Amino acid sequence: MDQNISSRDGTTLAHESAGRGATIVLVSGAMSTGATVAPLAAPLSERFRVVVYDRRGRGASGDTPPYAVEREVEDLAALIEATGGEAALYGVSSGGALALQAAASGLPVRQVAVYETPYAMSEEHLAERARYTERLTAALEEGRRGDAVELFLQLTGLDDAVIQSARQSPMWAGMDALAPSLAYDDAVMGGGGVPREMLASIEVPVLSIAGDASPAWMRQAAKAIAESVPRGAYRTLEGQTHMVEPDVLAPVLAEFFSR
Repeated sequence: MDQNISSRDGTTLAHESAGRGATIVLVSGAMSTGATVAPLAAPLSERFRVVVYDRRGRGASGDTPPYAVEREVEDLAALIEATGGEAALYGVSSGGALALQAAASGLPVRQVAVYETPYAMSEEHLAERARYTERLTAALEEGRRGDAVELFLQLTGLDDAVIQSARQSPMWAGMDALAPSLAYDDAVMGGGGVPREMLASIEVPVLSIAGDASPAWMRQAAKAIAESVPRGAYRTLEGQTHMVEPDVLAPVLAEFFSR
């Protein structure tokens, strides 16, 4: 990230942009930085100005406690103001929840696209989220960053053997560094359920996307988003999972953001 701006509370936000045209801001999800969504910027930058940034508490961006979801919405407001005054938003996973909240808050957003925002679709799933929040909060308060990361990986459905192998790998140090931000994404997701009242207040077009190779509940959540916003559309991508291929997703986003 080669550019910095300050958010309303003084937090430094590292970002970079590529291309020319209407602005699109890419919003990453949990356990990720702007580098995670950067591969999507290259194909989109052929037609748009694409902004990639490190959310607060990650990568080269700063952090200012106490955390509140409103501060992350202010971060997006600052980025939009600094990069043209109006933008479309694309958010992946929990980053989609943040993008939707930003649109609902009245920021100058013209369109929102989200990919597999993981809202819970059953009482069992909601209970699992509540247990996760409780255990995550305890782990972070006690300084057990590695345990916090493990809890998140368990929530995603990874096998314990794979998680234990990951703990021994060189990539674990980077994941450990991001652990405190897991609480931020947990807060962005609220109680975990579909926030239908908030979604109903979004006035701009929303495209909610899922991979048809992802679990059924993720497709159900994506469809629920599209059905809850006044101007929503739902689409699936053939053969894609939560780790969507940028070259498959980019043409879909480019078509939507060109409208």
